[in-house]
Amino acid sequence: MSATTQHRATAPQKSRHRRPVEPIYWVFLVPIIAVFTLFITYPAIEGFVMSFTNSMGFGDFDWIGARNYIALFQDENIVSSYAFTFLFAISTVVLVNVIAFFLALGLTSKIKLTNPLRAIFVIPMVISAIIYSYVFRFLFSNSLPELGQALGLETLSSSLLANESWAWLAIVLVCTWGSIPSAMLIYIAGFMTVPGEVYEASSIDGASPAKTLWHITLPLVAGYVGINVIVGFKDYLGVYDQIVALTDGGPGTATRSVAFTILRGFQGGDYAYQMANAAVFFVITIVIALIQLRVTQGRTKAAS
Repeated sequence: MSATTQHRATAPQKSRHRRPVEPIYWVFLVPIIAVFTLFITYPAIEGFVMSFTNSMGFGDFDWIGARNYIALFQDENIVSSYAFTFLFAISTVVLVNVIAFFLALGLTSKIKLTNPLRAIFVIPMVISAIIYSYVFRFLFSNSLPELGQALGLETLSSSLLANESWAWLAIVLVCTWGSIPSAMLIYIAGFMTVPGEVYEASSIDGASPAKTLWHITLPLVAGYVGINVIVGFKDYLGVYDQIVALTDGGPGTATRSVAFTILRGFQGGDYAYQMANAAVFFVITIVIALIQLRVTQGRTKAAS
């Protein structure tokens, strides 16, 4: 056996040996792990343990087992908060992605003033959610009712935020307005990765714009759609700022999200009970994220 053959035979074995970790890596890694454990992991574990007590967040407490978890499924307010949260999250993620997708499609086409238009559409990203939510609260409570009265539209003649049937829709519209820019930028990045030759071949074959969009563009940016859906849905499940600014959970309890219910419960002395609620919500969120990731990965592989 020649020296070259021996070298090739031993090369894979050598590649299996791991490189020694440089000390500088630990210098950066250990502080991050310590901070994450101190401020994220430890409080989460402590909160989960406290969910099996009757603690009010201070003072003495007793162990009560799984009573808090049993009570959650019998509490109509908790059930309604989950129903509102998922209705809101699904509605918002669909609306945001549809609008952002077509805006990005238009802003990557051959039209004039593309860059100024992109700058205009990303303005909501630089405004705090609580600020623009208060602006929309004024519009829904004052400007829109005046317009509705002038046009003789009974539904719009009073504030949508005070209407139990339509308040959730007002929150969806506000969150959609604030979320479109980030989703649009992701779609723009996706469209820019599609080779121009693909569209040229489609044009030569006589494909219509609708067929090109459905059979070429959408499959090639499926991964970006998945990113927007997963990240957006996760964020919308934790909606809080917009609800505080717009309705404060009202009218009644019509717009109380799970996050809103948990935080208000902490303030009201239901610490252990709401920690149980938070633990259940965490598990549900993780399961949904894993399902979304699996579905998205499957569609991306099929498209490729």
